[in-house]
Amino acid sequence: AVNGVQYSVMVITLTGTNAYGLTAKQRKLTADFEAKEGDMGLERLDGSEATIERIGEALTSLPFLSNKKMVLIRQGSLNKQFAEQAPELLANIPETTDVIVVEPKLDKRSSYYKFLKKSTDYQEFNELDLAGLARWLIQAAKEQGGTLSQADASFLVGRVGLNQQLLSNELDKLLLYDAKITRDSILALTEAAPQSSIFELLEAAFGGNTQHAMQLYAEQRALKVEPQQIIAMLTWQLHIVALIKTAGERSPEAIASEAKISPYVVKKSSSIARKLTLAELKQLVANLAEIDSRSKRESFSADDALQHYLLTLAT
Repeated sequence: AVNGVQYSVMVITLTGTNAYGLTAKQRKLTADFEAKEGDMGLERLDGSEATIERIGEALTSLPFLSNKKMVLIRQGSLNKQFAEQAPELLANIPETTDVIVVEPKLDKRSSYYKFLKKSTDYQEFNELDLAGLARWLIQAAKEQGGTLSQADASFLVGRVGLNQQLLSNELDKLLLYDAKITRDSILALTEAAPQSSIFELLEAAFGGNTQHAMQLYAEQRALKVEPQQIIAMLTWQLHIVALIKTAGERSPEAIASEAKISPYVVKKSSSIARKLTLAELKQLVANLAEIDSRSKRESFSADDALQHYLLTLAT
């Protein structure tokens, strides 16, 4: 209810930084509606283009050639008048109309946000972490008639990366090959993302395999991965190692839960953590920070410095 008015129609707000999740939900809602009522009953409005009069007319008019209508308003916040009048407009729409308000970014200080949060079916889609993506992959595979284990889902995320759209594409490809997704099929049909190769690079360096480490570094550069990106990914990997190193007797599962990362990633990084003392790890982080800092403030070859850094790890 808003100002004593009880809504009798469906008003859904979709928001959040997870563009894939938000778009997937929007598509499902509109597809379900069109399957039942036909496409004549669906109106799409853009807040940056539609006038307040056009939005008001769409919300209050009765459906034409269908039993119900659905109005999808994207970024209504860009229309100042709509944002101000939304409580009144949405309180006076007929029972034959459902509304979807799509707002990828909302100012949480605004009265418009507070209204949507309190008075609509507010659904927020945030970026998923490694564990969340693994759970999503398992569920998505199940919904498509396939099977994917927890371990292999985590492996797929670790190999492909955190891009949910890319993971969805890879999942579709794997399911077409075989409904039962296995480690072997993942290795055969997917390519390792730069993040995955960075772990392999570190693993090769810490294992003293200088030639393989340099080969992996060259592959990253050939893929147009810039030194600053490599520094960022090395930093992330060393952060995981530091979490393991300072976790005491905690299990990989407990570390992963507290740090909100995948248990698979913790287990993979444990081999590196075992090879380092805490003092050595601190020095590695400091050296990497120095490379990053110098590359930003002076004429300095980050490429050469990173290769020397990796050779130092190997020795």
